[in-house]
Amino acid sequence: MPVDATLTSKTWNRYVFCRDNGHNTYVEKAVLCDRFFVGDQWTAEDRLALKLARRPALTINKIISTLANVMGEQIYQRSEIGYRPRSGSPAEIAEALAKVYKQISDNNQLDWKRSDMFADGIITSRGFLDARIGFTDSMQGEVEINHLNPKNVIVDPDAEEYDPDTWRDVFITKWVTADDIAVLYNKEDAEYLRNREQSASPYGYDSIQHARDRFGPPISPGYAGGAGLDFSAVTRSIRLIERQHKMMDKQKHFVETATGDMRPIPHDFTRDRIAWFVEKFGFKVTTKLVSRIRWTVIADTVVLHDDWSPYKHFTVIPYFPFFRRGTTVGLVENLLGSQELLNKTSSQELHIVNTTANSGWKVKTGSLTNMTPGELEARGAETGLVIETNGDPETDIVKISPNAVPSGLDRISYKAEEHIKSISGVSDSAQGFDREDVAAKAIQAKRQAGATNLAKPLDSLVRSDFILARVLLDLIQGYYTEERILTITHDKVTGETEDLAINKVDAAGAIVNDLTLGEYDVVISSIPQRETLEDSQFEQALSMREAGVMIPDDVLIANSRLMNKGEIVKKMQGDQDSPEAQAQRALQQRGAEAEVSKLEGEAAAKHADAGLKQAKAQKEIVAAHKEANTPIEEQGDGGAALIKAEADIQLDDRKFQHEMQMAEKEFGLEVTKLQMDQQLKAKAQQDDADTARMAAATAAANPKPNPQGARA
Repeated sequence: MPVDATLTSKTWNRYVFCRDNGHNTYVEKAVLCDRFFVGDQWTAEDRLALKLARRPALTINKIISTLANVMGEQIYQRSEIGYRPRSGSPAEIAEALAKVYKQISDNNQLDWKRSDMFADGIITSRGFLDARIGFTDSMQGEVEINHLNPKNVIVDPDAEEYDPDTWRDVFITKWVTADDIAVLYNKEDAEYLRNREQSASPYGYDSIQHARDRFGPPISPGYAGGAGLDFSAVTRSIRLIERQHKMMDKQKHFVETATGDMRPIPHDFTRDRIAWFVEKFGFKVTTKLVSRIRWTVIADTVVLHDDWSPYKHFTVIPYFPFFRRGTTVGLVENLLGSQELLNKTSSQELHIVNTTANSGWKVKTGSLTNMTPGELEARGAETGLVIETNGDPETDIVKISPNAVPSGLDRISYKAEEHIKSISGVSDSAQGFDREDVAAKAIQAKRQAGATNLAKPLDSLVRSDFILARVLLDLIQGYYTEERILTITHDKVTGETEDLAINKVDAAGAIVNDLTLGEYDVVISSIPQRETLEDSQFEQALSMREAGVMIPDDVLIANSRLMNKGEIVKKMQGDQDSPEAQAQRALQQRGAEAEVSKLEGEAAAKHADAGLKQAKAQKEIVAAHKEANTPIEEQGDGGAALIKAEADIQLDDRKFQHEMQMAEKEFGLEVTKLQMDQQLKAKAQQDDADTARMAAATAAANPKPNPQGARA
C-alpha cells in the first residue's frame, strides 16, 4: 500500500489552494444557476416567510424556455472536422485521419456529449470533456471521450487564457467506490479505503464526503442503508483526486537529420530499441530540457498513481461561452435578477387579488348573533354568507374597503419578461411567438438578426472543437500504431459504410495509411444539423426543377424527409437498366420524334398558308393595275382601289414576315431542345455500351483458370 505522506500532502494542499481560490466561488454560482434553471428559484427562508405571512410564492420559469431555444440553435449547428497536411505531409493520410476522427466521434456519441458540455457552459459558465486512451473494449487501446461535471474540474487559479496548453495544472476529482479503485488501480488500496469515515481522514470533510450532484438526496455520514449491510461496493463515498501538472524534465528526442524535426522518445524505450531506430532511419538522439506533464492520483492518504503522463496535452477540453482574462460568464447568471423580479411581481399581483376578495371586517362588540368574530374571520370571504346582528348592520358590521391595486404593477412584470428577452438575446421571433400580423419575411429577418447574439457562445464552441481535434490528433498518431480495421459510417440514412485499414503492410512491404507520418493542421467547418440541411437542400432542388433545371429524381428523394428514402434511391438506381425502364426511354424517344414531326408539319402548314396569301395578294395587284390602265371614264374609283390594294399588300406582307419569324424562332427552340435531349440520352447509352465493351475486353484478356482445362 503506497502511502506517501509527502506526495499526498503536497497534492492535497495544492488542491485546497486551487479549490479555495476561485473554484468555491464558481461552485456557488453554478449551484445557484442550476437551481434557477430547474425552477427552484426561492430560498427555503423566503418560502417559509411567505408561508407564515399567507402570501403566495409563484415560480414563472422563463429561463428554461429561453435556454431551450439556445440549445436548439446549438443542435442545429454541428462542426465537421478535417485535417490539412503541413510541411509536405501526404494528403491521403490527412483524409484517413478525418475518417478516423469520424469513427471515434460515432463510437463515443460525441454529438450528445458535446451538447451536454454546451449546456453546462451556458448554464454554469463552464463545460468540460475528457479525452484519453481506454482499454475497455480493445487491448490495442481506443480513444474514450467522457463528459465531466464542471464542478469537479478545478482549473489553475493563475491561468488567464482559454487554451489548456497555457495552464500549469488542472484537477479532476470524482467520487468512486472501493470496487472502482480495485479495478482501476489495485485491490490492496481499495480494501484500505473501504468504509472509511470522516473521523479517520486527516484531510477532513472534503476528502470523504457524501453530498454532491446525483439523483438522490445527500446521504448522512455513517448511514449504511440497513442494519448490518455493507453498501461500500455501490456507494461512491471516496474522493479521487487526479492532478495533471507540468514539470521541467530532461527528455531524450529523436532528431531527423534532413529537416531537424524532433520527436520525444517514450520513457519505456530501451537502449537497444533506440539504437534500432537510429540505425534504421538515420535519426540522431539529443537530450533536451522540456516541460512535461506529471500525472498524480491520490485517494485520501493513498497514492494510487504517480508517473509521467503519456500524453502531450492535458486530457481536459474546456468550453467557456464568454471568456475574459480568466473570468467565465454563462447565460443564466445575467438572468437571475430579472427572473427574481418576475417571480416577486407575479406573486405580489396574486396576493393583491386575494386580499381584494377577503379584505376583512369591522365588527361592533356583541353585534354578531349567529357566529363568533373568529368564525367571521375564517368564513368572511364565502359566497352567500349570512350574518345575523342584534343592531344596525349598516353601522355595526362594515366590510373594510381593500386598497386599490397599485398602478403600474403589471408593467413591472412585463418589463421583467422584456429584460429576460433582451439580456439573453432570444426574442419572440426566435421562439416562434411573433404576432400573427407580422410578415414571414420580417420574422425570418428578425431570427437571423437574433442569431448574431449567439455568435460568440457558438464560436467558443468551435474553439473547443479545435482543442478536441488537436488532442485527438496526438492520441491517434501516438497510439493507433498497430494494424487495425475501422468501420466508418458515411451516411446513417442509407447505411453506407467503409472499412478503413490503417497501418497495413502491403505486398511490397510498404505501410498503407501510416497515421504516424507527417504533421497536420486542424480544419473546422460549421454545418447545420442534417435535418435542417436536408430541408434547405430539398427546397432549393425543388425550386430549380420548377424553374426548368433538370434535377434528377434521385436527388430530390435523397434530400427529402421520406422514411426509408435510402431504399427508394437504391431501387430507383437499380431499375434504370430494367426492361420496363428501357421501354419507357424508347417510348419517350418516340414521343420526342413525334413532337419534332408535329412541329415540322405545323411549320410547313404555315409556309403553305403564307404562300397562298402571297399569291392572292399578287392577284389583287394585277387586277388593280389592270383597272388603273383603263380610261378615266371607265376607271371609276380604280385609282383609290389601287392605293388601297397596295397598302393591304404591304400590311399583309409585314404580318406574314412577322409570323414567319415567330414560327421559325419557336420551331428552332423546340427542335434545339429535343435535339439536346436526344444527344444527352444517346451519349449516356454510348457510355454504357463502352463500359460493357471494356468489361468484356478485360474479362477476355484475363480469363479465369479452368481446373478441367488445367488437368487436360
